Amino acid sequence: MTIPSILLSATHVTFDAPAAERLVQLGATNIVRAHEHLIIGPSRVDAAEHVRTREAWSSSCEQCSDTDDAGEKWDQLYSSDVRWEPPVVLWTTVSLDDRVNLWRVCGYLRSLGIECNDVLIVEFERVYGTVKRFPEPPRIPPFDCSGSVAHHPNEVLLDRLGKTRPWPVERYERAIRLWESYADENPLPFVEACITGVEGFPELASLWALLSYFFPRRTTEGALRLSRYDDLILAILSVDEWQTPVRVICNKSELGLNLRDLVSCTGDLFLGDRLAQWAKHDLSATVERAPGPKPPNAGYPLLSEVYRLTERGVRLRDKGLDQLTDAPSLPIAGTEAYSASAPWVLLEDGRLARL
Repeated sequence: MTIPSILLSATHVTFDAPAAERLVQLGATNIVRAHEHLIIGPSRVDAAEHVRTREAWSSSCEQCSDTDDAGEKWDQLYSSDVRWEPPVVLWTTVSLDDRVNLWRVCGYLRSLGIECNDVLIVEFERVYGTVKRFPEPPRIPPFDCSGSVAHHPNEVLLDRLGKTRPWPVERYERAIRLWESYADENPLPFVEACITGVEGFPELASLWALLSYFFPRRTTEGALRLSRYDDLILAILSVDEWQTPVRVICNKSELGLNLRDLVSCTGDLFLGDRLAQWAKHDLSATVERAPGPKPPNAGYPLLSEVYRLTERGVRLRDKGLDQLTDAPSLPIAGTEAYSASAPWVLLEDGRLARL
C-alpha cells in the first residue's frame, strides 16, 4: 500500500473521532478536529462569536459536553494552535453533520486567506450493512447523520485522496454562502435554498426535512402546535408511569421508531437534556422529573432521572400552545425555536413564517 506524500505534509480536517484516529494510523501528523455537532444548538458566522455562543449553550446543558473524556475540545477548528499548512484536506461523507461542518470550514479557511485551490475535499458515500446478512435489505433511516470516513477501508481512503482535486471556485463559494445563510438569524433564505435546491449540494432537502422537526407548527386554522420532535417525546411519556430517557428512546412503537430516527442525528444525550429543559421550564410544569435508578455523576446520564407527563402536558400535547414560550426555547442554526424574539413557525407546506 503506497502512502501518498500529501498525507504526511498536508493539514487534514476531520468531522468525527474515528476519522481522525484512522488518519493518524495512516501516518497523518497535522490533524484538525472540527467535530462540532451543528445540527443542534446555535451557530454563528463570526468565529469568535460562534465559540462564545456554543460554549454558553454547552454549559447550560445538563447532559452534553464540548470536551471528550480527556478534556480536549471536540471542536478545535478555531484554535490558535492549529498550523494551517497547505494543502488543506477536508475529509467528508454525505452525513448531514459532515456537510454543515464542511460549509463552515470552507468559510473559515477563506477568512484565513487560504485559497480555494489549496483546499482538497475528499468525499465519501454512506456505507450500509451487507444485504447478504439479512433476509431483506436493512432499513435505511430517513436521515443520514452517522456516516464516517472511517467506515471505508484504508485502500479506498488513499485512492480517493490521490485522485481528489480542488472544487471549482463557484461550488466552493456556494458552500460558503450556505454556511452564512445557515448561521444567519433570519432562516428564510436558507430554508428557501433547501426547498428550491442548490447545484452541487443534494443534501439540502434532507437537511431541511430534519431541521423542520424542531420548529413549532402553525396549522392552516392558525393554531399553534408543538414541534414534531417535542410532540413525539410528549406522546411517548406517560401520566402514570415514570420513564428514564432510555425507556423513552427504546419505546416499542411507531412513535419510538420515529424518535430513534431523530436521535440518530441529535444524539441520545440531547434527548435527555430536552426532557430536563421541559421539566425546568415553567412553574406549572409540563413534565415532572424525579431521581432515577442510577445516581447522578455515576456515568449513566440517561438513567439518573425519570420523567412523566403532567395533566398540563397532556393539554399542551393534545390542544396546542397558547403562545410560543409555553415550550422551552431551542437554538437551531442561527435562530431559535419557541422564542418570542424569533417567532418562527413551520407551516403545513414545509416553509417557515414569522408568527
